[in-house]
Amino acid sequence: MSQGGSKLSTLERFHVQLVEWSLRNRRADAVLTWLQRKVGARWIDACTRRLRHVHGLDRILPYRERPILLVANHRSFFDMFLINAVLYREGGFRRRFLFPVRANFFYDSLPGFFVNGLVSFFSMYPPVFRDRKRAALNHQSFEALGRALAQAGRSAGVHPEGRRNTDSNPYTLLPPQSGIGRLVRASGVPVLPVFVNGLLNDIRRQILGNVRGDGPPIHVVFGAPVELDSLMDGPATSRAHRAVAERIMEAIQSLGEEERQLRAATLGPRPETDPDEARSS
Repeated sequence: MSQGGSKLSTLERFHVQLVEWSLRNRRADAVLTWLQRKVGARWIDACTRRLRHVHGLDRILPYRERPILLVANHRSFFDMFLINAVLYREGGFRRRFLFPVRANFFYDSLPGFFVNGLVSFFSMYPPVFRDRKRAALNHQSFEALGRALAQAGRSAGVHPEGRRNTDSNPYTLLPPQSGIGRLVRASGVPVLPVFVNGLLNDIRRQILGNVRGDGPPIHVVFGAPVELDSLMDGPATSRAHRAVAERIMEAIQSLGEEERQLRAATLGPRPETDPDEARSS
């Protein structure tokens, strides 16, 4: 990812360069991958184990040794953390995972830098900028992520909705961002959809609910690779990117309907959205 001259602050530039160095340095990459698998995934597993229900994992096991792009709905700050933990702990995946994260806080502050390093082990990359004046940097971010997928054989997870959905209905999805279509066409790796429902946005409540066993059930549904062959040919136009993004969202929506039926079959209560959470972003 190009740093775009003065468009990045000193801390942002240092943070980006450090993560990119870790991707190039084989030893650093191996250490961070091990930490993700053995430390990060372990504590996430411990915090959700009593409430978690995983479905469809067998659909993606054939891709365990290949670079993949996970695409998921986005209702909690911890969606990708949970998905990665399930793949590491239950699926036997071994590759380093990356997932984009908003730049404000995670890349423009020291607390965010330490959260990325000590909690996610620098899996939160690249940064995504919400300020329209810095929108050009997002194109560079996704180009860098596409190169990491296509050239370095890594795996990544993204939220096509582009931001966290605070609608009270967990089965309502936001319109997809066309940037996901550009990323998919550039990387050429299998696209695996995931639907997550039940995670809270309050980590303290999440942990207590898991300890007591009375928190909302968490369902994670993995789907088969999205069929995109007919959309991958032809010129890389905005319309083509949009068509890919919409096909991906259709796959996630289908998993949402599957999750609804699975949740009803387990007789678990539907998770209720906390009013305070719905107002947060």
